[in-house]
Amino acid sequence: MTIVEQKDWTRGGLDFRDVTITVPFDHFGRSREAASASVNLPDTLSVFARIIATEADSRKPYLVYLQGGPGVEAPRPGIVGGPGGWVKRALEEFQVVMLDQRGTGKSSPIGSVDGAITGLDTVGADPAAIAEALSYFRADSIVEDAEILRGHLGADTWSLLGQSFGGFTTLRYISAHSSALNEVFFTGGLPAIGLDPATVYGRTWEGMIRKSEQYYTAFPGDREKMRRLVELASVGEGLALPGGARATPERIRLLGHFLGSSDGPEKLHYLLDHDFGSAAFRHDLAASLPFSGRNPLYAVIHESCWADGTVTNWAARRAMPDAVREDPTLLAGEHAGPESLHENPELTPFAEVAEIVAARQWPGLYDVDALRAASVRGAAAVYFEDAYVPVEYSLATAEHLSGVHPWVTNEYEHNGLRADGYRVFDRLIGLARG
Repeated sequence: MTIVEQKDWTRGGLDFRDVTITVPFDHFGRSREAASASVNLPDTLSVFARIIATEADSRKPYLVYLQGGPGVEAPRPGIVGGPGGWVKRALEEFQVVMLDQRGTGKSSPIGSVDGAITGLDTVGADPAAIAEALSYFRADSIVEDAEILRGHLGADTWSLLGQSFGGFTTLRYISAHSSALNEVFFTGGLPAIGLDPATVYGRTWEGMIRKSEQYYTAFPGDREKMRRLVELASVGEGLALPGGARATPERIRLLGHFLGSSDGPEKLHYLLDHDFGSAAFRHDLAASLPFSGRNPLYAVIHESCWADGTVTNWAARRAMPDAVREDPTLLAGEHAGPESLHENPELTPFAEVAEIVAARQWPGLYDVDALRAASVRGAAAVYFEDAYVPVEYSLATAEHLSGVHPWVTNEYEHNGLRADGYRVFDRLIGLARG
């Protein structure tokens, strides 16, 4: 294992230390089958983590932050005056490990540049081979990467904080390596177990219908604005955006992702307040649409995070209610569809790959018996109005975790950790410890 470690800087009373390790591309021996199918997968990849600690307390236990996504790197907290929010609370008791999950940030990132997929150079250009390679970027592989990092840091155990998809990864960690964990904290991230992803997306569509109607009640003029925007996007190949992307009505519908956060409705209202023909609007619209080329894995393998032994087959589209199909002003959240890849030049290289990924039979992620047997303590913030992770499935999963105390609240949306991180994390610590 190649290790690169250095103490980058000390500032604002904090130490920042970067660690890069080399890990196996395949932790499970699955690549032997891929090799027999003439798929040339890499042997290794790099995984990066930045460790934050107060200067006087570098011996505190570790807390690993598992970012939402999938396919998004860990945040880079500001250092002038020290980081705030949940990081400030965490540093009172922990060293914080900001892990870039494989394929993101500085961990062998995958992307597209000038129309070509980058980060998988040895795999070649065949879409089936790339789709096979991307099957190694789910929560199961992320957990094994983290275990190698834990061994390098010499930690007998450590704790986890999983936001959204990071919570899915935390659940996999408990399922596979509960003895390595001291405490676990979930924020909007207790997934359903063993269900067809379309069943889960059916519930999130119901929530988005409700949130759409609440939004138009709060901003009555915006329904007509949204209708006009959809009409513009229905002409020809769609509304032209900077960089050559297009926005068709189904991509416009994805602006509903704003409604999943506490400050989102105002952001959407201010976006629709622009002149639709202005440069400001076109640039802001492009920046507002999810599933962009900045983090392509977020679009390509998004639905696979729900696949616990199932096929996804564009589950969000399969689950779309007739009421939504008939009314373009009813908005979507994290409902990925093929249009996000076909209508954005940065994602177009992944379009055929995503179709193959959608048809893949995924292995299971969670062992219910192992979850029930795990004694790790923790707490989970379950948001009653969560747009992305339905509350009833989160609570059903919590039933398998005897040491994890759920906190069901309607004080926050899915972004509770970002909106009021110190208080949310402090509450979870208190619940976990009784």
